Amino acid sequence: MYTALYRTYRPEVFDEILGQDHIVKILKNQINTDSASHAYLFCGTRGTGKTTTARILAKGLNCTSEGQKPCGVCSACQAIKAGSFIDVVEIDAASNNGVDNIRELRETVKYPPVLGRKKVYIIDEVHMLSSGASNALLKTLEEPPEYVVFILATTEPQSLPATILSRCMRLDFRRVPEGVLIGGMADICRKKGIDVSEDALRIIAANADGSVRDGLSILEQCTAGGDRKIEPKDVLEFLGASGEETFVELTDFVRRGKTADALVLLDRVLSDGKDVRQFMRDWVNHYRNLLMTKFMKNPQEVVNMSVENIDRIRKQGESIELYDINRGILEISETMREAKWSTQPRILLELVIVKLSSGLSAVAAGNAQAARMAENNAQAAMVAGNPSVRVQMRQGGKVSAGQEQKGTISSDQGAAATVQMPDGSGIPGALGLTGLSSASNAPGAPNLTNPNYMSDAPSAPDAQNAPGTPGSPGIVDALDTSGASDMAVQAYDLDEIWNAVFEDGEAAKGSFYMIGSSGRLVEIGDDSFTIEMTSASMKELAELNRKLLETLMEKHTGKQRTMKLVSAGGKKSMQGEQSIEEITRSAEELLGINIEIQ
Repeated sequence: MYTALYRTYRPEVFDEILGQDHIVKILKNQINTDSASHAYLFCGTRGTGKTTTARILAKGLNCTSEGQKPCGVCSACQAIKAGSFIDVVEIDAASNNGVDNIRELRETVKYPPVLGRKKVYIIDEVHMLSSGASNALLKTLEEPPEYVVFILATTEPQSLPATILSRCMRLDFRRVPEGVLIGGMADICRKKGIDVSEDALRIIAANADGSVRDGLSILEQCTAGGDRKIEPKDVLEFLGASGEETFVELTDFVRRGKTADALVLLDRVLSDGKDVRQFMRDWVNHYRNLLMTKFMKNPQEVVNMSVENIDRIRKQGESIELYDINRGILEISETMREAKWSTQPRILLELVIVKLSSGLSAVAAGNAQAARMAENNAQAAMVAGNPSVRVQMRQGGKVSAGQEQKGTISSDQGAAATVQMPDGSGIPGALGLTGLSSASNAPGAPNLTNPNYMSDAPSAPDAQNAPGTPGSPGIVDALDTSGASDMAVQAYDLDEIWNAVFEDGEAAKGSFYMIGSSGRLVEIGDDSFTIEMTSASMKELAELNRKLLETLMEKHTGKQRTMKLVSAGGKKSMQGEQSIEEITRSAEELLGINIEIQ
């Protein structure tokens, strides 16, 4: 009868175990010094040798050899290998997870071993035990008879009750490095007379992802066709599924804007039988792994992969921006939700590839952000009923005789304000307390978000001094250029800056949280900033920390300013509710314009 490779070449002694030297060293020493624990917890991902090591430990505890234990050849070792040793009991907790099963086990624990020195209970997939069964096991697990050893194996230690974890000696099985896997599979191929290239073994090891059993299963699949020579193309053909290398390559195509190559790769993968929805889940998980490797020094703690695959992802993560990772996760996650109910999930997946590689999603996100900014900045020109506001431009804060330009600023809810000039031309933009921005880059339209926007106009003699200069229609001729830098200074998110100052201050000084929770930033001027405190005592505390606050504000605004303190109610916040008249006056002072509300 044919036996699978992972069973045929299952290790029988400690020295044959691959990639778990840290565990082998502990168990060998405990056997040699007769200091074995009464309960072990073997945990780790699939195929790393938990059950195999448990059997070898059982052999070592009952081996009759005088030399190194286990020897693998004595009667006890052979009987345990064959599964006929009466003092070694293996229990599958997945199918024997009830209270009655554990009660039966507790009854048999009372009886001493018949043939060996130790009675060993190996409970596999122990996390599958019911709550009642776990509680029934606790007392026996904590104080078993001196001749009993429990070995619990699980792939999900986090699912076990803390009461069980605290009663066991925990040994974590690591993923086997690719180099070790390649060496082990090469040795098996030599014994079986199979000619396999190193590149082919490397692909197998990469897709095994640290699992010896998975690696041997893939190798067996590649040899099942009777071929005695295996090349990389043969491995890829037999695999059919998408390994981590596929997602690295696909993400690289998307990042470089190679839409056609990405779609061809997807077609090749799906033609091999890969499920579309599973492919989406694997791809978004790849982006998640990129995120982890970008910020974590030791991502193997949270990324369920081999060290080699983590290194591949880390290398790609170094060349990809955080914005692109965020965009990839959001777009693919949204596509997964839509594909759940779609009869054509492949089309949705192809669409998300086109979006990510061509930048369509970025454009959409930019438009949404621009709309939000326009809505915020248009507050100064928005009143109930969406009235129009007549604007008169002036130079130096005064309307120039004979050069007054009038226009109409109108704003719909959620849209940017548009300046309508007398000649019928329109300049879309946004008008607000924090500045004036242009949403158009058309030739001749002023770039008002740039402090040096006057240089954007076509060059002409005395272009900055001559009203009515071509290329600066209406607004640029008449607007006071000194106000542009002032507008740039005012463009701050007060809440965001205060939160940043609060976090840094709390890290620097423990009592700073009282200032942060009792105060708020209400204004940032050219040379000062204002903080509103809820009480006189908190105001005094802020005064004592003046130097720290001014230093932190300089750090987050890029300019040194003097702190001003006001009590709650003593000064109205710039972000509070304002009447239309107050908004109008603020806009006139800031922008140097006359505004009529109609």
